[in-house]
Amino acid sequence: MPDVPGPVIEFVKRRREPAVVQALRSTAAATIAYATALWLTDARAPLLAPLTALLVVQVTLYATLTSGITRVNAVVAGVTIAVGFSALVGLSWWSLGLLILTSLAVGHLVRAGDFIPEVAISAMLVLGVSHATDLALSRVLETLIGAIVGLLFNFLFVPPVWVQPAEEALVDLAGRMRRLLLHMGESPGVHTPVQRAAARLHEARRLDNDIVQVDAALVQAEESLRLNPRVKEALLSRVVLRTGLDTLEICTSVMRSMSRTLTDLARHREDEPLFPADVAAELEELFEHIAESVRSFAVLVTSPLSASSEEAEDRLTKELEAGRASRERVARLMLARVREHPRQWHLLGALLAESDRMLDELDVEKRSTRLAEELDRYTREERDRHPRLYEFKRRFRLPRSRRRRRRRKRTEA
Repeated sequence: MPDVPGPVIEFVKRRREPAVVQALRSTAAATIAYATALWLTDARAPLLAPLTALLVVQVTLYATLTSGITRVNAVVAGVTIAVGFSALVGLSWWSLGLLILTSLAVGHLVRAGDFIPEVAISAMLVLGVSHATDLALSRVLETLIGAIVGLLFNFLFVPPVWVQPAEEALVDLAGRMRRLLLHMGESPGVHTPVQRAAARLHEARRLDNDIVQVDAALVQAEESLRLNPRVKEALLSRVVLRTGLDTLEICTSVMRSMSRTLTDLARHREDEPLFPADVAAELEELFEHIAESVRSFAVLVTSPLSASSEEAEDRLTKELEAGRASRERVARLMLARVREHPRQWHLLGALLAESDRMLDELDVEKRSTRLAEELDRYTREERDRHPRLYEFKRRFRLPRSRRRRRRRKRTEA
């Protein structure tokens, strides 16, 4: 077989990534929009149609609908302003400045959002020609063609659901948290230099950047679930991932406090171990149980099947129980040591309190309660935002058992 170039191999490996899929979809939609505009208009090069389609075809169906409507709104507003200026004052240096100022102000009034500059751009292009009315109609037509092609393209070829990349990012975050927890609990019975403890503190602080990246992937996944006919329980999937990320974010905050406590303890005990041998052994086991609980929690949140979800929940429950038992043993040993040598007792108490917070945040029952609360909150927001639509769904939504019963009666009849 002939040698395949490296870039081709890399492209095939990354063909399912959002950037690659979006590039292919945007190219196809822009080409179709240009061909359609050539067929429907008399313009020699209707480049506005593929440009509009390129901007309208977003990575999710929800973003496509919102951006398409907003962009058409911005272009029509700009063209309308230009036609008015052309009829009243024409083109001059002061009218151009007034046109730009008016267009930007109108862009805010019509809620053009990210396309506010497009209002001014459309107005300037139309005002800069002699036959402003003809160009205005042509520009609006090209924009409509591009927007319609982009919307139809995403309706016919529904964008993928980007839940899997968000789940992978969530699992990767939990993996980094697990490794850091294992490093923090590594050999607490030996001397720990302050530099090593401080390095772990900086690593814990860098988890904030990971949270931001996972949040961006989750926002994209949430948008891909909206208005997507491929997804049946979009709200549940969104809430499960979002509450899972919220829990891990709280845990990263606790881990920063925990690493800071160990750093302060290492600064006070420069020539001796952080903990006695018996306390160190139990404390290392406690950190291992917390680390495994974080991993089990991420697997639980990202498990799509009920069987794997139940298995992950059982593992998480066992790790939390073992962690709580280990925490009690550490507390008893620390209490005995503090009574003999009460040095830095406040740091030891802080370490126990932070361990309690981690175990409490990862608790299975607390997760179920938070999930139910978030589902209720989303339902209330939908009811308050669209009361008539919510009432319509409530009245005409039949339970599955009643639908099956009616379908069975029709079949028997």
